[in-house]
Amino acid sequence: MGEQAAGEFRGTARLGRRTKRLIPRVGPADIAILDHENIDRVCAEDLVATGVRHVINCSRSTSGSYPNRGPLIMAEAGVHLIDAPGAPLFDSIRDGERLTVRGAEVFRGEERVAGGEVQDLQRLELAYEDSRRTVGESLEAFATNTMSHILEERDLLAGKIDLPDFDTDLRDRPVMIVVRGADHQKDLRALRPYVRDVKPALIAVDGGADAILAEGFRPDMIVGDMDSASDASLRAARELVVHAYPDGRAPGRERLDSLGLAYKVVPAPATSEDVAMLIASEKGAELIVSVGAHFNLVEFLDKNRRGMSSTFLTRLRIGEILVDAKGVSRLYRPSAGPGPIVAIALAALVAFVIVVATSPSLGPLLDLIWLKLQVLLGLN
Repeated sequence: MGEQAAGEFRGTARLGRRTKRLIPRVGPADIAILDHENIDRVCAEDLVATGVRHVINCSRSTSGSYPNRGPLIMAEAGVHLIDAPGAPLFDSIRDGERLTVRGAEVFRGEERVAGGEVQDLQRLELAYEDSRRTVGESLEAFATNTMSHILEERDLLAGKIDLPDFDTDLRDRPVMIVVRGADHQKDLRALRPYVRDVKPALIAVDGGADAILAEGFRPDMIVGDMDSASDASLRAARELVVHAYPDGRAPGRERLDSLGLAYKVVPAPATSEDVAMLIASEKGAELIVSVGAHFNLVEFLDKNRRGMSSTFLTRLRIGEILVDAKGVSRLYRPSAGPGPIVAIALAALVAFVIVVATSPSLGPLLDLIWLKLQVLLGLN
């Protein structure tokens, strides 16, 4: 258990260079040690949800190159965030060791092992406002890189992507693609009535599969490099598609082989999110609803994307059948479902029984009707 004393906290060290892999292992009694420059909004929200109160980052939590809300979200939730760029904690600390945090310093027993700067709310708010004023440089670099790569990835627009035959039938069906992105859990929860009534095919991009499973649904397909979906989600999915590089390298293949799960491989010069959308479009989906997909500059920069050429071309190719989850949740009016109808029918039946039981005239009349029915049916 973590121990809180005046001005210090004692807890168990949990180390992870990949934040999304560390998140399932941390809790309120732990001290999370990261190496994550520009902690993005999704990781920040996931860290806050674990209940962890002390985080040490061996990189800069925000570099100032763009307006990054991730560290702000953590500070607003009361997380004690220390930036210690270059601190050799991954070499000097073992996972599971007991550490003590005092202000901006970290101790193992009485040995000081690292020191840095506390990223408090005031500091982060000032950094956020400064980055908003200087975001033009990042935007210019982002746009330049996007344009320079469009020609390299023009096959996405020309339709020269080889797709295998899939077990999941997508033709003339609505498809929902769930990405582990901003507000993906909230948006998916809002669309529960839509999933219940319309029954779209559910395609998850990596960690989006866990969100689908958490809402009580089963992914029809998982697309990606399989690095952030849980084993339970991978086993629950009806079909697995490993996104490979154009040269054939497929990082997700090794994990699925170790789990003994069957899969198909799609090589493409795009993100896994784009590949999922291309699969749905090319296999004849009538509508694609995106949950958690990345649409604005900050979301791309959060993911350390230097350009959006593949996403730009994919959106051009798919066209008007792509809609965002927020638009669907605002426009879709769910059906009442069988529950209210059954409740009204039962209420009417109860009221009828009460009226009959308390009426001096209706009781004998119903007895007479029942007697006539018995005679007609030969029950007497």
